[in-house]
Amino acid sequence: MKPRRQRLVLVVMIVVGVGIATGFALRALQENLLYFYSPTQVAEGEPPEGRKFRVGGLVTPGSVNRTEGALDVSFDLTDNNTTVTVAYAGILPDLFREGQGIIAHGRMNDDGVFVAEEVLAKHDENYMPPEVAEALEQVHGKDSGP
Repeated sequence: MKPRRQRLVLVVMIVVGVGIATGFALRALQENLLYFYSPTQVAEGEPPEGRKFRVGGLVTPGSVNRTEGALDVSFDLTDNNTTVTVAYAGILPDLFREGQGIIAHGRMNDDGVFVAEEVLAKHDENYMPPEVAEALEQVHGKDSGP
């Protein structure tokens, strides 16, 4: 094979290899993205089915139910417009309480319950996760009218 043809084959192989590597990297990135949705968006069916996502809002007072002798807990999460039930099996953060702003990572089950794999709570009384604050602000903006 002539040297010129060998260089052409090498360049084509490099371009194909880089293309395949880029494709794998983009696919892995897409699979690991966790989009944020408010309880209203979850109730409207905006999150993709079968995919993990984040939901955030305020824990509805009086909604926390713990299973005796187990780490299972369920609670309602609201954006002051719509409520979503969250089920979690694990140790909740120390700062978790009713009326608290939280973000949960997980997915919806077939019964319409958000099954959380991780629950994060705000770290002081003045802080609210930006996604939760924005979702609550949007709901209040809708309620105030034109």
